[in-house]
Amino acid sequence: MDNRLFLTVLVVTLSWISLGTYAQTTAAVNVTTAAGNNVTTAAGNNVTTAAGNNGTTGAGNNVTTAAGNNVTTAAGNNVTTAAGNNVTTAAGNNVTTAAGNNVTTAAGNNVTTAAPPLTPNTTVENLETPLSRTQCGKTQLCAATPSQCDPSTSGSCFFLAVRQTSGNNFEFGLSGESDGYIAASLSSTSTQGGNDITYVCANNKGVVKFFGALLNNGRLTVTTLNVNSVKGSINGTKIQCTFAATVPTPSTRAPSLAIAISTGSFNSTSGDLGAPNTRFSSSPVDLANPNATVTNNLSVNTTLSPSTTSHAITLQQSVMQAMLITVAVLGLAML
Repeated sequence: MDNRLFLTVLVVTLSWISLGTYAQTTAAVNVTTAAGNNVTTAAGNNVTTAAGNNGTTGAGNNVTTAAGNNVTTAAGNNVTTAAGNNVTTAAGNNVTTAAGNNVTTAAGNNVTTAAPPLTPNTTVENLETPLSRTQCGKTQLCAATPSQCDPSTSGSCFFLAVRQTSGNNFEFGLSGESDGYIAASLSSTSTQGGNDITYVCANNKGVVKFFGALLNNGRLTVTTLNVNSVKGSINGTKIQCTFAATVPTPSTRAPSLAIAISTGSFNSTSGDLGAPNTRFSSSPVDLANPNATVTNNLSVNTTLSPSTTSHAITLQQSVMQAMLITVAVLGLAML
């Protein structure tokens, strides 16, 4: 019986070594995992529980630590996860509980540590595949004007696609027609211009140049944002770009933000961005929900071209003149 127990311990030990994982439990520590639980630590992680700590995971819980994470509980701490909870730590995070702390997760809660913000890198690579709306309502949220336009086809189409990758990290696809730039702005309210995060893709002599900016009172101020993996293409006046970005919203709530798509002039010599001309503007919407309804709040009058507006005014004047002549004729007939 002792030999069988020894062989069992040996096999388990060799399995842990082959995974490259180290589980360190010092003296007088109690680590309890109830029946039906899955506790997984990916290769290359260090999980350390200091002496005198109690780590308890209730029945039916899943505790997962992604690769490259360090989870440390200092001496004298009690970490308890109640039944029915899921605790997930995303890759690249460090979770530390200082000495003398008690961390308790009540039943029915989910505790998630999101991936860290993206490292800025706005070097633009060539976008080989044109954007399309094939994944709208499936894997990505889409905003467009006209509402059902497809950026992969010819014709005017101002389009933004958003897909959540992890936590506050999202992938964006932006398309539109402009001689200067196209831009997507995110605002916490339907009113734009209060230092809104703005992603700008400009036509820089036939190639895409990317800018991070803040939109305040109708002016764009270039700034560094957590954006990388930028790709872009220019086809005549059509500008398309894709990029990954960390949306700066609290991780404790859904990233509900208003979306705006705009165009403007760009001076390739000075690098100056002209004032944005808004083409699409929505109310706050959950960016993580591909099925969310995104409506353009701009009225018809704000989207009329100058020539269309001129024709409308001329028509209105003609109608007024006709009405005045009719009234005058009726007045004379009654005399």
